Amino acid sequence: MITITPIAQTDNAAIAALIREVLTEFGANKPGTVFTDPTTDDLYSLFRTPGSHYFVAKENGVIAGGCGIYPTTGLPEGCVELVKLYVAKSHRSIGLGKQLMERSISAAVSEGYRELYLETLPELHIAVGLYEHLGFEYLDKPYGNSGHFACDLWMRKVIRP
Repeated sequence: MITITPIAQTDNAAIAALIREVLTEFGANKPGTVFTDPTTDDLYSLFRTPGSHYFVAKENGVIAGGCGIYPTTGLPEGCVELVKLYVAKSHRSIGLGKQLMERSISAAVSEGYRELYLETLPELHIAVGLYEHLGFEYLDKPYGNSGHFACDLWMRKVIRP
């Protein structure tokens, strides 16, 4: 059985390893992504920021994925970034990514956000397909200042009028 819970401090090493494993699998393990972002190793502390949430999916105590929201500097009023959606290869195609995103979107709505923003890479085509399926639209340029300069696909979704 898979459970989805808020990140715990004890999840840091496992989720960081999963993120880097997925980025490596898709050839996106490069500077300007979360692969080299120092916050990747301590997501628990990062997601103590007010207005942020991060969820991890576990099966039998082993992390299978994660996703969250973060109020990235420079985003428009009422907008939050959907961040760090990663799912282990062993758990893809079962709807886990969608479940993690829906949990994150629910958290965004409960925080009062009206819009989601995300940035990604073409290499992460499986995630891009999911974003499109869930109604995200492409943008011509980035919002905010995530520091992830290698990301060159930007998308948004209105979640509340």
